[in-house]
Amino acid sequence: MAKLDLDQNKVERCRAASVSIADSVDNYIEGLTTTSVERTILRLYGIDGVDSEEIPVPNLIVEQLDKADLLKTGAAIRLGQALLESKMSVEDLSEAVAENKADIVKLVNNSNHNISKVKSYMREMASDRAKKIKATREKRDELQQEYPPGPKPWLYVIVATGNIYEDVQQARAAARQGADIVAVIRSTAQSLLDYVPYGPTTEGFGGTYATQENFKIMREALDEVGQEEGRYIQLVNYCSGLCMPEIAAMGAIERLDMMLNDAMYGILFRDINMKRTFVDQYFSRLINAYAGIIINTGEDNYLTTADALTEAHTVVASQFINEELASRSQLPPELMGLGHAFEIDPTVEDGFLLEIAQAQLVRQLFPEAPLKYMPPTKYMTGDIFKGHLQDGMFNLTSILTGQGIQLLGMLTEAIHTPFMQDRALSLDNAKYIFNNARNLGDEIQFKPDGKIQKRADQVLDETVEMLEEIAEEGLISALESGLFAGIERPRDGGKGKDGVIKKSSDYYNPFAEIFRKELIASE
Repeated sequence: MAKLDLDQNKVERCRAASVSIADSVDNYIEGLTTTSVERTILRLYGIDGVDSEEIPVPNLIVEQLDKADLLKTGAAIRLGQALLESKMSVEDLSEAVAENKADIVKLVNNSNHNISKVKSYMREMASDRAKKIKATREKRDELQQEYPPGPKPWLYVIVATGNIYEDVQQARAAARQGADIVAVIRSTAQSLLDYVPYGPTTEGFGGTYATQENFKIMREALDEVGQEEGRYIQLVNYCSGLCMPEIAAMGAIERLDMMLNDAMYGILFRDINMKRTFVDQYFSRLINAYAGIIINTGEDNYLTTADALTEAHTVVASQFINEELASRSQLPPELMGLGHAFEIDPTVEDGFLLEIAQAQLVRQLFPEAPLKYMPPTKYMTGDIFKGHLQDGMFNLTSILTGQGIQLLGMLTEAIHTPFMQDRALSLDNAKYIFNNARNLGDEIQFKPDGKIQKRADQVLDETVEMLEEIAEEGLISALESGLFAGIERPRDGGKGKDGVIKKSSDYYNPFAEIFRKELIASE
């Protein structure tokens, strides 16, 4: 495939700066946990259900423990004390809490079980639960052996009806039309809910609520249509926002294949507290790594508020940072779906060449990552004929530069949520171009002094400069000063900061220990 001649010394400088930046993030969140991490631990143990007011049981337990100042040791120890004291199963305790028949704080305070014994009990239980997630990952591997996914770039479409049962119909139709990946768009503002709704849902704004039952319903539907088509259909949802790790756990249990998972996106575009979301991100990515789920990062969104021509380096800089942060959660490169986008103003002369330069640069900087390439949206005008052509040029750039995950553009972007026929035309557009230009990248070379090479050099130069500047001042200061997407966020502000908790010296999270140990051993 055609290659750019990149200065490897500059690439190494980018990675060295990213290590320093990630160190500063680790220092910033050291010794902290969050209410969402503790709810996740409860969910991983099997705590589930809601009370009469639809409040999830994990929320009820964590709120009661937090009010009694019992959460600093972590929810695992407290759950263990409650289980040993009550002699209930996890399921029975969940039900009793939901029905207000069990007082978790009273059970903990009455417990005189040795803490070492409690930890041992909970570690053994966590090990059994982890085996179930591992079995789910192995099931995915088996299905993908029997029904291999389509060739890359994978064709990625969205459904967004607000009703899970209608989403299923649209997802099945898309798979039959050729889609490899179906993303169920989440209801607007779910990222700011500090709880996960329960059960199947049939109402939502601009999307459908991410719930464990909805995941299960869509997984079953895609497995059925995948077997009909002889192709494994991948399922995507969002583990982002205030319930980031909880939804990661649900996705791991219900065999989702990809998760949008990026703290930087939450800080910039949802104004989520920095400490809260970086702590949540670490544990959620550890879960995703253990479950074999590809994460999708959100750098493409920077170009919806900033100019793609002048701010292209901010996307690449963020990708380097995300790569380093993800590796610290033991995510291997093949699970890093780093995001970028085709968003240069189409009136710019040779804009197509500049898009190729950016896509090829990112491809070479992260050669093992299944890059997630986003379609033009900012300059889609409602002219469906021009829009279809813009999507075609986006598709040509992708096949030329070897992208991995292709979120298909819609000719009706900027008009309405896609109809099934819009999705079918977009799939036909991509399939036509991918098939007709499958090996185009093997047949060409980039001129050493050409526009594409010079543009890539310029973006890499600007990326090195930006990353080394951030390494000096720290990522938190950079986010405060608006270096990304032109958006400024205060370090002590944002939603969810009340959910940040300082850990005690005897804090215990057996799932993190198990996941990390097994992932390191498998490297």
